[in-house]
Amino acid sequence: MEKTIADTEKKMEKTIESISHQLARLRTGKASTALLDGIKVDYYGTPTPINQLASISVPEPRLIVIHPWDKTAVSAVERAIQSSDLGLNPSSDGTVVRIPIPVLSEERRKELVKIAKGIAEDSKVAIRNIRRDIIEDTKQKQKDGDIPEDDSYRLQEKIQELTEKFSKEIDEIFKSKEDEILTV
Repeated sequence: MEKTIADTEKKMEKTIESISHQLARLRTGKASTALLDGIKVDYYGTPTPINQLASISVPEPRLIVIHPWDKTAVSAVERAIQSSDLGLNPSSDGTVVRIPIPVLSEERRKELVKIAKGIAEDSKVAIRNIRRDIIEDTKQKQKDGDIPEDDSYRLQEKIQELTEKFSKEIDEIFKSKEDEILTV
């Protein structure tokens, strides 16, 4: 029973990690190195994560600076950022790539909140699916006589408590991101 609870908690924690990672990639009008996490650069024919080719820094609230270790990769880094879905326009001087982060319009902010809410809802669905699978498995084990009825009910209560705890955490993460997006 304890192993089932621990396994369930691990699965739900992975969902929390996932939502945190997805929301970190949403552009909020503030510079963040997390914006570039999913970008891969075509480096000598191999798609390589940008953070493995360069050092990335945020010297100002609205500027990301990328220093590629190999100067021949500057144009490839620039192309990768331009072709990403971030809508950013990098510029380079041949050695450094600078990405100014434009101020978001009110309309774009509302759009980003909707996207963040969708990500949060998907995460809650994932949490509920984990709960459903574990509870179905528990009921089947009870039916087969592998676990007593009392243990089955206790386990189901624990799983429900975990579900509520992680759903609340998702709400808090979303609320935090919403505040970040809407504050100018």
